[in-house]
Amino acid sequence: MRESDSTVSPVVEAWATYRTSTADDWPARRLVRAKGASRVSVVLPARNEEATVGAIVSTVREHLMDRVPLVDELIVVDSRSTDRTAQVARAAGAEVVSQDAMTRGLPRLTGKGDALWAGLAAAEGDVVAFVDADLREFRPHFVTGLLGPLLTDPGVEFVKGFYHRPLVGATSVEPDGGGRVTELMARPLLNLFWPELAGFVQPLAGEYAGRREVLERVPFVTGYGVETAMLIDLLEMVGLDALAQVDLGERKHRHQDTAALGRMSAQIMLTAWSRLQRRGWAAPGVAPTALLTQFRRGGSETLPNLDREIVVNDVSVQERPPLAQMRHRLPRRRVAAA
Repeated sequence: MRESDSTVSPVVEAWATYRTSTADDWPARRLVRAKGASRVSVVLPARNEEATVGAIVSTVREHLMDRVPLVDELIVVDSRSTDRTAQVARAAGAEVVSQDAMTRGLPRLTGKGDALWAGLAAAEGDVVAFVDADLREFRPHFVTGLLGPLLTDPGVEFVKGFYHRPLVGATSVEPDGGGRVTELMARPLLNLFWPELAGFVQPLAGEYAGRREVLERVPFVTGYGVETAMLIDLLEMVGLDALAQVDLGERKHRHQDTAALGRMSAQIMLTAWSRLQRRGWAAPGVAPTALLTQFRRGGSETLPNLDREIVVNDVSVQERPPLAQMRHRLPRRRVAAA
């Protein structure tokens, strides 16, 4: 396969030039002046992140709430953790809410997307920023970078972060080796069917922010399909020019093994399929299988001649409807996590 001589789409090139900035462009004190009467919420979905969530919460509270009054509300959504995530986050200064408490009375769903939906339901800000809770060496610019375009440009509705993601091996570090699912599956998929999104450096990034009135109008897909669905749905709802991206520098976090990345990829593909069906580009009423067969070396049930165990996972994805449609069914008050 050879590289094409074709150039990038003029639309994508113009958008990437006009709607891309860096976190350094948005100092916190400038944003305090720009936000006026708007309220800002930061939400961290967290499942078993006691090792990292405390440092993130402490950094946001110290730099963006106590020193500079930029963030008005800091919420950690405890997503059924079995460790001390809730206690650590609360001790560091976050308001902690339970995913299950915020969705009480609704069908029980699993995964990150449901935790994000619960966080949006709990938050009261006009602008809501989401940050993953597994980041190491977290710095305030991860938040200020996301907020900058939203607080200074009324034409921007949603901001996505991007960064370098080093992949740390046993003997070496690959500077940009961390975005394996992005490069092997998500980027080719988006380029094929939603080429307007080709300019996003990190379409699967877990750091993004948006205006509440817009976020409440999109469904939240469960599992690892949430970021893909959000980009596609927002593109169709508000258009490319209302979307922006910000360079956040370098992101260090826990990496998953190859089998886990395979399951993530499958959920993203199922999410894309559902959007293709809505557009009439995939056969209506036909659903691909949601069972993913993988092989694990060794194990207690190794099959003859394979020297491997067959492992089947359900990678199906579901959706919470747009929050704006469900407000009447939510708890009147937030219920804190234990």
